Amino acid sequence: MRKRWKTVAVTAAITILIAVGATLATDKMYVSNAKLFVSTSSSSDVSNILTGAQFSGQRVKTYTQLVKTPQVLAPVSAYLGYPLGKDEVTATSPLDTVLINIAVTADDPTKAVSGANAVATQLAKVIQELETPLSSGKPSPVKATVVQEASTPLGPDSPKPLLNLALGILLGALFGLGLAILQEVLDNSVKSFSDVLAATGSNPIAVIGFDGAATENPVATLSQRSPRSEAFRVLRTNLQFVDVDNPPKVIVLSSALPGEGKSTTSLNLAIALAQAGSKVVLIEADLRRPRAADYLGIDGTVGLTNVLAGTTSFEEAVIPWNRGLLDVLASGPIPPNPSEILGSDHMLALIKKLREEYDYVIFDGAPMLPVTDSAILARATDGVILLVKFGKTTHEQLQRATETLRQAGGHLIGPVVNFAPSGGGGYGYGYGYGYGYGYGYGYGYGYSDKESEERRGTLKTETDRDLST
Repeated sequence: MRKRWKTVAVTAAITILIAVGATLATDKMYVSNAKLFVSTSSSSDVSNILTGAQFSGQRVKTYTQLVKTPQVLAPVSAYLGYPLGKDEVTATSPLDTVLINIAVTADDPTKAVSGANAVATQLAKVIQELETPLSSGKPSPVKATVVQEASTPLGPDSPKPLLNLALGILLGALFGLGLAILQEVLDNSVKSFSDVLAATGSNPIAVIGFDGAATENPVATLSQRSPRSEAFRVLRTNLQFVDVDNPPKVIVLSSALPGEGKSTTSLNLAIALAQAGSKVVLIEADLRRPRAADYLGIDGTVGLTNVLAGTTSFEEAVIPWNRGLLDVLASGPIPPNPSEILGSDHMLALIKKLREEYDYVIFDGAPMLPVTDSAILARATDGVILLVKFGKTTHEQLQRATETLRQAGGHLIGPVVNFAPSGGGGYGYGYGYGYGYGYGYGYGYGYSDKESEERRGTLKTETDRDLST
């Protein structure tokens, strides 16, 4: 319910609106009732009275069927001056009684009253005629008497606003619950550590929270105290402990499908590494739909493809960003054969050169499933960080991306869960994510900013290791 409360609320609201709309659109109908008493003529002998009562009770069931016949409706319609349909008249008899209740429904209370009285009078006549013996000339032994004339109804019988509203609320809640349960059953997206572990064989090395302002401000790490910036610093710290003996330096960031945040994570990780004093270069290796240069506000017309084609040197194409905080190599012109270019000998030579000159080389790669670019690039690097979009990436997609990477000979450094809801949202990230940035504002414990940052990273790494164990 906590996860799907929006579904329940929206469904209930729609159902209530439908109920209100149907109530307002329905014409008001009025019902008026008249009552007949059916008796038989008999002597005062008790046995005859009982016999007559039983006879009347049995006949009443038949009389209720006469109200919809032409013998009743035709004269009534002629008397009223307008046709009275079968659907507008009903006749019922309470159990073990000789009473006939006649109800007439009309769009005007006056018509309902006059119609009920006319039908009751005419039905009494028809009963008298049908029960009169033809040959003997004796009067009818059955008599129907109007004992209660129709009265003006106090209000419309339909629609019933309160009842419709109550039904709308009840049905809306039930439909919402059913839809929420159906969504939960059919939802195969990644929403917990166990999902990531089952699909990739590795626990997440970081969890990055959802931020609605990320589109307008993708560079979160420039803000020292934002939750997202703290998450990227945790990722930076955890990278140092992925392989203590041989920590990764040349890293590709990819995802199963587009739209899972690999570009923003690439540039924020690069900035976080540079803020720690490392010499970092960010390379836009998504040669199909490059985004990093636009996010950083730099010119991407000259870049990686020019360097690999030999028309421009790396030193001429690289751009120092934010007063030299880090170097950025944009994608350059989009080539017709990105996979071949990224797997070329020129690319291998460039990676070897960058490995010697920089502490970290961060590649913003293409998605893993649609194209093979990142899988090819992964073979020449230290590994891939695989972005997982919380509640969007499915188990199958994540598993296929991992298998694609390993079949290509690449190494999975670790998955990173992106767009995780604050507080976990009931999906299993509440503790890890909350702890990841919950102490990001604690700069008042006798430590300098740099010491506090190092202390936070160490504590986070130790805690995550304990949790993993």
